[in-house]
Amino acid sequence: MSTALTTNKRTKGQHSALTQLRQQGAIPGVVYGYQVESTPISIDAKKFAKILSEQGSNGVFQLELEGEKINAVLSEVQRDALKGFVKHVDFQVINMAEDLEVSVPVTTTGDSVGVAEGGLLLQPIREITIKVKPNAIPEAIEVDVTNLAIGSSLTVGDIRSQQAYDILNDDEEVLITVAAPTVEEEAPVETEEATEEVEE
Repeated sequence: MSTALTTNKRTKGQHSALTQLRQQGAIPGVVYGYQVESTPISIDAKKFAKILSEQGSNGVFQLELEGEKINAVLSEVQRDALKGFVKHVDFQVINMAEDLEVSVPVTTTGDSVGVAEGGLLLQPIREITIKVKPNAIPEAIEVDVTNLAIGSSLTVGDIRSQQAYDILNDDEEVLITVAAPTVEEEAPVETEEATEEVEE
């Protein structure tokens, strides 16, 4: 668990008030959920960025709210479409004893034999949904693609028994596949006879 992130209770304000808050190095947000009334807050942008880089967006955040420490997860992060900075955050307070449904990224390990033969590794699904205790949320689900040949695929059903988590996706959903290399059609080569005819 990381150091508690201090939150400051704020009054719901107009757009100009939120803009001023961001200019002062803070991020507006909302805390809601388990045994907590929905509360508008602000947090320090630099401290939030530091914690986010250390534990990722799927981690449990320890928030200090009005003198009490509570556990929460990020339910939504709004970013500026042009500059990418965080505009607003929603924290959902959780019961650490209850399972959560969270989306986690799927990453690959190993070098596919199909790719070595010229195939193309495709990943139709980048995230899967799992049910897990808050303190056991993984950074990612790793999938070994070493034995994946051209034309072969790995589905959710193929990895379900290898995971310590309850995966909520359907077994038929394809996670990784190796497609055959695309063959480009060669341009027709002009013969000497055709060239001579054109010159005449």
